[in-house]
Amino acid sequence: MTGTQPYDKDDSVLAAEYALGLLTADAALAFEARLVSEPDLRALYAAWADDLASLTDDIAPVAPPAALERRIEALLFGTDTARRPFAGWRGLGWLVGGAVAAALALLLVVDAGLLTPDAPSAPLYTADIAAEDGSLRIAASYDAEAGALLVQREAGAAPEGRALELWLIAGTAAPVSLGVLPDNGTARFEIAEALRPQLPGAVLAISDEPPGGSPTGAPTGSVLATGAITSI
Repeated sequence: MTGTQPYDKDDSVLAAEYALGLLTADAALAFEARLVSEPDLRALYAAWADDLASLTDDIAPVAPPAALERRIEALLFGTDTARRPFAGWRGLGWLVGGAVAAALALLLVVDAGLLTPDAPSAPLYTADIAAEDGSLRIAASYDAEAGALLVQREAGAAPEGRALELWLIAGTAAPVSLGVLPDNGTARFEIAEALRPQLPGAVLAISDEPPGGSPTGAPTGSVLATGAITSI
């Protein structure tokens, strides 16, 4: 990690441990609570995530098979792996595991032969957007070739007379609306070219808004679910 940050050594170590997924559940939740109100700390975490993700720079990117995520989970943890819900925000939920977990998983599956060297090149980003109590769960994946984010609602719905709006939160930048989710099923959101470089290490959040979405261009209601974007 290089560069000057407005945090002391302990916070830098804490951000690194969070990016590596080394914190206990309680420590991770406490760190996530700070991320809600400390944009400089979010930038510090993002810098660690970027630096650690660069460990895979020498690996040629390939497009993974559709079922790769489940195969990685089975390889690492056995076949009875449950999906871990993320902490909510008010309590901003960040993925514990970060970029290095993805990098190490990628190294493992390359060594195990799960990726073929002649597969077409295309980075893939995913996020599990979940409420703390699991009442709302949405799986998201980014198609780099199409520049589109695909989301699939797995559980939950908007409160009566309200809408669910999807936001991108990158570093210290203000949340950017990606659009309002449909009532059910799968949705596709085109990602503007200027936003695409911000996806790695960013967070996707779902807020409770009036029908048609926020009237202000910023979240106006409660943020119901969050999930960090990771590369695979």
